Amino acid sequence: MSINLFDLTGKIALVTGGVHGLGMAMAKGLGNAGATIIVNNNSNDALNEAVKEYRSCGLNAYGYVFDVTDDRAVEDAIAKIETEVGPIDILVNNAGIIKRIPIVEMETKDFELVVKVDLVGPFIVSKYVAKGMIKRGGGKIINICSMMSELGRDSVSAYAAAKGGLKMLTRSMATEWAKFNIQTNGIGPGYFATSQTEPIRVDGHPFNEFIMGRTPAGRWGNPEDLQGAAIFLSSKASDFVNGHIVYVDGGILATIGKPSNEN
Repeated sequence: MSINLFDLTGKIALVTGGVHGLGMAMAKGLGNAGATIIVNNNSNDALNEAVKEYRSCGLNAYGYVFDVTDDRAVEDAIAKIETEVGPIDILVNNAGIIKRIPIVEMETKDFELVVKVDLVGPFIVSKYVAKGMIKRGGGKIINICSMMSELGRDSVSAYAAAKGGLKMLTRSMATEWAKFNIQTNGIGPGYFATSQTEPIRVDGHPFNEFIMGRTPAGRWGNPEDLQGAAIFLSSKASDFVNGHIVYVDGGILATIGKPSNEN
């Protein structure tokens, strides 16, 4: 019975931006739990390679090209997906960007672009997916938030503003849609070992030393560490969980000091 609570067999999951990194790791987790995976991207090349990767792992996967910030494109894509593959049971709003620019040097257009992709995008995609979920009587929506949903950090003002807004949008979605048996929650990743962080994950690098010392778990996260939270929030096991952000961060947000085993 407890195993069945996490079984996603027969479910269809759309993971926006799930063509690499943490999005792909979460999508693979959902696929290994039984779900059919749909990923999107703005270009065909990366999308086709991602679908090949999923299928090489024995997963049932499809790819669709559309821009998550384009209202009409999203509406058309959701309709096409549900006609060609089936109704979307699980939505993971993972697509996002970041621009590391100090506030006084940042162009307004750059600030607006980050907010458009990271906050307006999840609003648009969720709106159209939720309409079908409401008609069918249920569904799961997971917004990929961030530790920047809670904390500020130098040079990422737009990203922090968007992710802070996404936390509150998650709670608003839960407030409006829980009565339709839709559970809306978020995942806030900490610092993870990905290809993007590889250059700084070396002994002696200041940021590597900072993360290793600041994280109670004493390590960077592995992308697979996100799979459990994604499966839980996508499954029957979370049917009475609404409006929460699960921070998968090795304990960073739990403490203001170094781990107790550090001198």
